[in-house]
Amino acid sequence: MIPDYGNYKKLADSLKSASALLNLERKSQLHQDIITICNHLVNPSFRVAVFGPFNHGKSTLLNAMLGNRTLPIDLIPTTGASITVKYGSDVRTRIMLVDGTEIYRSGTEILQQFAILDGNRQMRKDVASVEVFCPHPFLETGVEFLDLPGTNDRDEQDNLVREQLLSADLVIQLLDARQLMTLGERENLRDWLLDRGIKTVIFVANFINLLEPDEQKQVQNRLLFVAESFRAELPPGFSNLYRVDALPALRARLKGDVAAANSSGLAAFETALQNIVGILQPNRGSVRLPRVEAIASQVQHSLKAKIDPIVIELKSFDNKQNSKIEIKQKAANLIYKGFTTSVGELRDWLALPKLLTKYQADAAVALAENNFKFWQTNTLKKDLNQLQLAAVKWLYQAYEFFQEERPQDLLIPFPSEPQVILPPKPSSTDDLSEPGSIAVGGGIGWLLGGPVGAAVVGSISYLLNKNIQKQDEQLAKESYHQDVAKLCITAIEDYLSNFSKQGLSILNEYEQKSDKVICFEVSQEPIEFTNKRENLQQLQNGFNQLLRELEKVKILSNHQFYKEIPKYSNTKIKYSPQPKRVQISPEKDPDVKRQQENTAKNIGTRVESVSTSAPKASPSPRPEEVEAKFRDWELNEEIARMKAEMPSPGFKTAKQQHTTQSNQAPNQPKTQTEKDKITRAYSILGLPANASLAEVKQAYRTLVKKWHPDLFVNQPQLQKQAQEKMHLVNEAYTILSEK
Repeated sequence: MIPDYGNYKKLADSLKSASALLNLERKSQLHQDIITICNHLVNPSFRVAVFGPFNHGKSTLLNAMLGNRTLPIDLIPTTGASITVKYGSDVRTRIMLVDGTEIYRSGTEILQQFAILDGNRQMRKDVASVEVFCPHPFLETGVEFLDLPGTNDRDEQDNLVREQLLSADLVIQLLDARQLMTLGERENLRDWLLDRGIKTVIFVANFINLLEPDEQKQVQNRLLFVAESFRAELPPGFSNLYRVDALPALRARLKGDVAAANSSGLAAFETALQNIVGILQPNRGSVRLPRVEAIASQVQHSLKAKIDPIVIELKSFDNKQNSKIEIKQKAANLIYKGFTTSVGELRDWLALPKLLTKYQADAAVALAENNFKFWQTNTLKKDLNQLQLAAVKWLYQAYEFFQEERPQDLLIPFPSEPQVILPPKPSSTDDLSEPGSIAVGGGIGWLLGGPVGAAVVGSISYLLNKNIQKQDEQLAKESYHQDVAKLCITAIEDYLSNFSKQGLSILNEYEQKSDKVICFEVSQEPIEFTNKRENLQQLQNGFNQLLRELEKVKILSNHQFYKEIPKYSNTKIKYSPQPKRVQISPEKDPDVKRQQENTAKNIGTRVESVSTSAPKASPSPRPEEVEAKFRDWELNEEIARMKAEMPSPGFKTAKQQHTTQSNQAPNQPKTQTEKDKITRAYSILGLPANASLAEVKQAYRTLVKKWHPDLFVNQPQLQKQAQEKMHLVNEAYTILSEK
């Protein structure tokens, strides 16, 4: 029984599976070698093959060892098939034909029909195997002899011999002493034996008896040199070179002449052979594994030759796909960032406290002056439209970039125009000098600048500036005008409250719908690449399995395991940068409920908490507003750059572009005019020559914050200077960004 039979069986199966993955031609040398070595790997018998060119006496030597004329011998090449000699109780022959027919005969005469070359020195095409059974005690120990056709005669015979040598545990290389170790024999020894891991070789020299005594001595010295040059891996203490005169040895055996058999060298060779086989046979796995290693190495190289190009092709494809996805992801994240910023600004603007702070005084005055519609259109609507467009533009950016669901416009309607019902007029109207003593004749439709109108407007301003400390009791006394002013203020508060509530609700709903716009679909890959992945997986699995089985039998390999390929899901996936939103009702969230209660509670006291005067000039933007505009500009620039990259076939990432550019020829020398422009641009930004792009960007950012024209809206002269300065700064930044 072969040691580790189970492991050898698995190794043989792995080799066969690898052969199937390679789609080898059935007649190819590698395919035949794999089948041969796999079958031999699990064969319990120990095979001894006799190998050499035609007419070297291979069959004669075997007949001499067997003690009778069992195998066909002649003066011309006769053996036309590989003949396996096994143990049997009597001499008989079994012929297996290619079509499955089995021919079983007593004796060996049938060999003349099936196992020798025909008149044209051709092998029979219909013979699959030839076996001879013989009652020899050496064969009874589990040894098989393999009589191979002679080499150097026909290519077809050479191919058969080369294939069968893999199934031999010990090779007897028969040499002709008359033409010792020809070039062909040396090449066969190297190419057919040593390079294929067949290193258990014994050399037997024949025909020395035909040489003169002086020649025999010279040949003997040469044989020692040849054997030493091709030292076989045999057990220590045994020679790998023997002399046997095959024909005299056969004649001596047939006659029963023991002395003649001894003088022919046969007895000494048989003794050595039986001892060598006795040592190698129990551990024949160590004899066979070097052949497996040689074949497995070819299989591994062939698998790698199929695997590596597919890996490179798929990696290139994946890199391109990932680059596209990364650009889209970055664009989606940038757009989402811009959108959430704009929505946040609009939401902050819609908060009731902010609306009251910014608009309550102006709106109340406009209502008192009967100009509310004009104020709503030219102030509130103008500000709302600007904020709405700022948010909507990001969704149109997303639609243009990803072509998903077309966005809807964000439309926040205004509540109905506030109505004020005047309180009853006081009876006394004599005193025009005291606030509240003048009756209002027909609603609030007084003339701008009239005494009553001015009094009400003044009362609005007074009531909304409640932070005046320690007012005179007479001034604190409520008048009719103050009552009317309070009604205007309350009406505007209700109006803005309804506007805030409705606007925030619409904005929340609009924001929830944005995830259908700011997203993109990762499409399925072409079926061609899906098939390549499946093929690659099979090849790598076969390679790794073979490598594992080789390790189990202690065969080391220079190859590394392929990493397991993650399972590829070829389903359409949508990417959205937006987090999952969870709707929380006020009843379930105490913080939300508390905030709403506080808002409702503050409605009644809003007049006391607001500190805004009558209409005045638009204030200069705060530094954080300028910063927000700059961030908005940066996002637009980045998205525009990515849009430019997307349509181009075979586009590259920024890193790849940099690598490509660095490998190309340097830029053409700039003209003196261009150099002067660049120098001037650095000077405008306050930078040294050859400053980095990051430094240019930072300098530009600093100057924008310092010289943005919106910072000087109330200073016409300075605003004009700022506009001129920003023109130069923008021009310098463009020059240095594109150089």
